[in-house]
Amino acid sequence: MSQKPFAELAPNSWEFENEALIKPTGFREYDARWWFGHPGSDKPSELNLYGVQALGLGLGTLIHELGVEPKIVVGHDFRSYSLSVKQALEVGLMASGIEVHDIGLALSPTAYFAQFDLDIPCVAMVTASHNSNGWTGVKMGAARPLTFGPDEMSRLKEIVLGGKGQHREGGGYVREQGVAERFIADVAEGVDIKRPLKVVAACGNGTAGAFVPQALRAMGVEVIEMDCDLDHTFPRYNPNPEDMQMLHAMRDAVLEHGADVGLGFDGDGDRCGVIDNEGEEIFADKIGLMLARDLAPLYPGSTFVVDVKSTGLFAIDPVLEEHGCKTDYFKTGHSYIKRRSKELGALAGFEKSGHFFLQDPIGRGYDDGLVAARAVLQMLDRNPDKTMADLRRALPVSFQSPTMSPACADEVKYGVIDRIVAEYQTKADQGATVAGRKIAAVNTVNGVRFSLEDGAWGLVRASSNTPNLVVVVESPNSSDDVKAIFDEIALTLSGYEEVGEFDQKL
Repeated sequence: MSQKPFAELAPNSWEFENEALIKPTGFREYDARWWFGHPGSDKPSELNLYGVQALGLGLGTLIHELGVEPKIVVGHDFRSYSLSVKQALEVGLMASGIEVHDIGLALSPTAYFAQFDLDIPCVAMVTASHNSNGWTGVKMGAARPLTFGPDEMSRLKEIVLGGKGQHREGGGYVREQGVAERFIADVAEGVDIKRPLKVVAACGNGTAGAFVPQALRAMGVEVIEMDCDLDHTFPRYNPNPEDMQMLHAMRDAVLEHGADVGLGFDGDGDRCGVIDNEGEEIFADKIGLMLARDLAPLYPGSTFVVDVKSTGLFAIDPVLEEHGCKTDYFKTGHSYIKRRSKELGALAGFEKSGHFFLQDPIGRGYDDGLVAARAVLQMLDRNPDKTMADLRRALPVSFQSPTMSPACADEVKYGVIDRIVAEYQTKADQGATVAGRKIAAVNTVNGVRFSLEDGAWGLVRASSNTPNLVVVVESPNSSDDVKAIFDEIALTLSGYEEVGEFDQKL
């Protein structure tokens, strides 16, 4: 049995160098995220390398409990500390009797691909995804193409924090070569874009820069590289295709180069953001609807899964209805949508954050920004007389906010959301109005999504990845109406002392 880790340790101390530190809040709904820190940061670390080692021992113990083959694919993203974190994780995994297959620097979808490529059931990808520099984390799974959900994460937390990790014989290490090259070849296999397309590829100096340009060129398009050089300081902006700073930089590049489309990728390459040829950012849920419309005639009767942050247009789209397609709204989170898509046999799942889950025969079911980019390029190739902007304008009109995140500590955010849900349910029961209209329906599958009488809606939920809440608004009327609904949500949140400043506002 292992020792119980400490929840807090003073940095720059004997204890920090000799004991395991793991802040309990880092175990999230479907993956793990901690503030690890970086040179010059003044925020205390929530995790140290001995803590990572304890995490690896606990993960290996859980893999044995689950009864799967004790082999695991392990990769890391491009941050100054990720290799060290990965190696500490591997030490713990090997101590638990797991055979580690290290694929080196990778995107999250590269690690998921490697599970199939190497015929290995388990995965642990060291990445903070789109979180800012200083964060680290691990995305884990033991049943490809799925990643852990709340049940597995709860059990992992219990094992690690309870000091229940078990040492076993049989651990080992294999350094795998050539996985990155095979991943790029696999993504581009069978893709030959006939239409001349100029594509801005934006990678925010993150890991995707080592993969994306080569893969897109292999698909047959001209690539304009934007921030594709690896630089773990992220000198221009955080690689996050939901961040307006990155989207605006992409817009400028698309207009400067006269590109047909801009494609942006997050820090671990499992998400894709899109700018059309006129410089308009198209939020990922509407890209999902465009892809669903493109795929519906090819696969009539398909089911599509979307998260509760996504546009309500899926439910009323005439093209999907014409081809007998159905839409299922489910909880936000890459593991939730991935799992739900597999359970329902959906053709694809879409998240507003930019995760796309294309299933057989157009994908393997895991989220891959390059597979999403491939689908966008194939959609343009199948519509040679239409631009990306034409396809955007073909959608029914609606106005959306970006994803906005007010601060709220991990320790209290779920309790705060419970109170906010109750408040909106009471408002609906009492016939209260938001921006002059009554609340027609309340969906509480993930936070609260309240719908107004004319189809406008607002969402407030807890972030699964950071100490924040999440707010999204959509209206069929105008951008001014979006702002009016948002202002009322912001006013409501101002009544909760636990809720802090927004990262961005309208």
